[in-house]
Amino acid sequence: MKIFIDTANLDMIKEINSWGILDGVTTNPSLVAKENTDTPTHVKEIAKILGDRPVSAEVMAVDHEGMIKEGEKLHAIAPNVNVKLPMCIESLKATKALSEEGIDVNMTLIFDPLQALMAAKAGARYVSPFIGRLDDIGAHGVDMLSETVQIIHQYGYDTEIIAASIRHPTHVLDAAEMGCDIATIPYDILKKMVAHPKTDEGIAKFKADYEKVNGPSQ
Repeated sequence: MKIFIDTANLDMIKEINSWGILDGVTTNPSLVAKENTDTPTHVKEIAKILGDRPVSAEVMAVDHEGMIKEGEKLHAIAPNVNVKLPMCIESLKATKALSEEGIDVNMTLIFDPLQALMAAKAGARYVSPFIGRLDDIGAHGVDMLSETVQIIHQYGYDTEIIAASIRHPTHVLDAAEMGCDIATIPYDILKKMVAHPKTDEGIAKFKADYEKVNGPSQ
């Protein structure tokens, strides 16, 4: 499973990139707004860090013609920038057009497997089912993700599924177990995935035992 980070913060992206495990970045207008800079400039900086790995940048237009024009401008920032569109009829039209131009689309705000199916049929390179936001309203986000994975993989669409709106490490584990292609994960969740108290305990014990014989380690 590929690991993306869900942020627009350059320091966070650089840190996770230094771990050697980062496959891509997803942003949205809210995340970019937190960085107090204009979208094109900021997306360009993220794209530089990622090299040829994908970066999702979202349009703000609500009609398909506007989505296409804005999507073309976003993709022109760097070859690895894909266009993030919110799921609706207009974005299906825009997805078809952009994909025919060779521009990758990430269809976001997916809350139902049938939405993902329609996005894949329109040519979306990625679909982003939102797990946590469904959990927030008492639904089962992981069940929806599992159904989406089954349908998209069953029919062999050239569409990768991004588990999104991840609230805790268990969401990542669930996505990996069901064979989801990608999980886009907030910075704090990535940090939690590395940590375990028994690991910390083991490191401390090994260090203490070493120093009994060899003296303080450097």
